[in-house]
Amino acid sequence: MSDAGPKPKREFDAGHIPISEEFDSPRRTLPAVVPLVVALVVVVVFIVGIAYIFRAKSVAQGQIDSVFASQKQDQPNTMMAIQVSLKNVGEKPLYIKSITADLKTQDNSYTDDAAAASDFDRYFQAYPELRDHAMKPLQVEMKIPPGTEEHGTVIVSFPVDKALLEVRKELTVTVQPYDQKAIVLKEAGK
Repeated sequence: MSDAGPKPKREFDAGHIPISEEFDSPRRTLPAVVPLVVALVVVVVFIVGIAYIFRAKSVAQGQIDSVFASQKQDQPNTMMAIQVSLKNVGEKPLYIKSITADLKTQDNSYTDDAAAASDFDRYFQAYPELRDHAMKPLQVEMKIPPGTEEHGTVIVSFPVDKALLEVRKELTVTVQPYDQKAIVLKEAGK
């Protein structure tokens, strides 16, 4: 009936390749999943490690020590003398680029740049009671050496009634150094 011999091997030429195995299946075109996942985990761990090592570190600590507000009866704005403490805990000198104050009331938020040190006398003439509650100015371009602490006054003006300042939600002073992240000082006891 049938010959019991082995089937002869067929030889293929380049023009006649059997299509018994498809080469476009994922098994043939994609790399193995396990080495790919391991490589991805190693890359993620490396990036997280680098980000942790080079993260922005706090260069200063501080707080708002006291706040005094003064308002003239015929003026809609209130002047504030804010006494602040700022300590450089970094390894290099801290140079102040800008100083701003932010006030949050029940209804609104206000921002003002700190008055220049050269304007302090003019403000003290207009608002004499501010002088009694002010120290030396904390000013732009001030240098704070590493490990030292500075105490100074920031004078700002907000378009609110003095009574509204007494019930404020939040008062912050932001000191922006030249080459580091901003230092946000919050009012003590608030």
